[in-house]
Formats: sequence, structure tokens, C-alpha cells
Amino acid sequence: MHLRSAARNGRCAIVAGLLFVTTLPAMAARPASYLQGFETARAVIETSRIVCIVLDIYIADTGRQHSQGLMFIEQLDEHEGMLFRYPSDAILRMWMKNTYIPLDMLFIRGDGEIAGIARNTTPMSTKTIASPEPVRFVLELNGGTTERWQIETGNRLLAIN
Repeated sequence: MHLRSAARNGRCAIVAGLLFVTTLPAMAARPASYLQGFETARAVIETSRIVCIVLDIYIADTGRQHSQGLMFIEQLDEHEGMLFRYPSDAILRMWMKNTYIPLDMLFIRGDGEIAGIARNTTPMSTKTIASPEPVRFVLELNGGTTERWQIETGNRLLAIN
């Protein structure tokens, strides 16, 4: 499944377009052997500052991958993350069980718009973190990333390849 959305800024549209032209594989280093078998891809987020952020992501599509997520991962690089994809919109519920690093969770609608953000989630917590409305995707990034890059609700995930 590919997600594409019109960019509000020509520069981000060009970056998103180049993402699909390149034939290079995602450059993300595997954080651990736990993620072998996860598909990798590149994604572009456009922030309200009209800045494009290119990410190397792991894709979680299956029930087993959704359950595993980033559990037992000790470190993600600055531009790495995991995208959880679901077949239809729903209130999605996440948790941090066996997750060693704090994460920012971006709850994303089917059209790519960020509907909500849970910032700096607590490692190892079994507290449920729910999306604020029905969404199709959850993007997990290192804790503090959304603040550092000024990612906000209303920003967009422009492209996944």
C-alpha cells in the first residue's frame, strides 16, 4: 500500500516525488535482529514549518508484527521509525510493554494527516495509549523527535515507498 498526498509546498512535493524515483533500498540500519523480516521503506513528513523530513521506517502490517512492534529495541537512529499499517480506520490502542526506549506516537488518518501525537511515552508501561479518533496508521519515532522537528497535528505524512 502506498500513501500519497498533495504537498502544500512544491519543495516537499519534489522530495516526495524523488522518493519514488530512487531505486536505492531504505538505508536504515537494523536496530536489532528482532526486526528481521520487517519490510523497510522511506517516508516523508511535511511539517507546519514547511520542512520535509525523510525517514527510514520499518513496516508493521501483520498481526504478529503489530504485536512485536519495537519491543526489545534498545536504540533507533535519529531518522528511523516504525509505521503500523491497518486495513481500515479504527481507534487504535498501543502500549509500551517490553519497549526499552521512549517513543513519540503519531496517529495518522488514511489521507496522511496527523490526527494526534503521544509524546515521550513511558518505556515498559502497559498503560494503553489510544488514538484520538479513528486512524489508519501509527508512526513511532524516538521520544522527543516531534518536539525537536516541530511535528504537530495537522502535519502530513506525504509518501511511503
